[in-house]
Amino acid sequence: MTGPCSPSGAIPAGRQVLGVGIDVVAVERFSAALLRTPDLLGRLFAPTERLTPSGRSRSAASLAARFAAKESVAKALGVPSGLQWHDCAVRSTAGGRPELLITGTVAEAAAAQGISSWRLSLSHDAGIAAAVVLAIG
Repeated sequence: MTGPCSPSGAIPAGRQVLGVGIDVVAVERFSAALLRTPDLLGRLFAPTERLTPSGRSRSAASLAARFAAKESVAKALGVPSGLQWHDCAVRSTAGGRPELLITGTVAEAAAAQGISSWRLSLSHDAGIAAAVVLAIG
């Protein structure tokens, strides 16, 4: 993560939103893609992203929301070429709140744009998973 998320989600004084990304994923379609292409799970998600904090496998809806988060980060960055899926991971805080862990190619793109922290919101309901990301600098 390039910077901490405040518990309230408020943007710190003196900082501004430098990018916004939003993405939606049809859970059934995403689940079918995972079944059709067995190595897709490993290409998209780090091993820790595939499990809940209690060690259970994540549901298709939860994985779809995390995929939407990765897509949202790319959009917030302006979709630069060369981003690697594993360089953007969604993890859960001790309280269960999702947060981004940005490394490698994604961290380089964020630093080049002056992005120092992120805000993330995930949701899934009625067969749709969604994510919204704010890039703060």
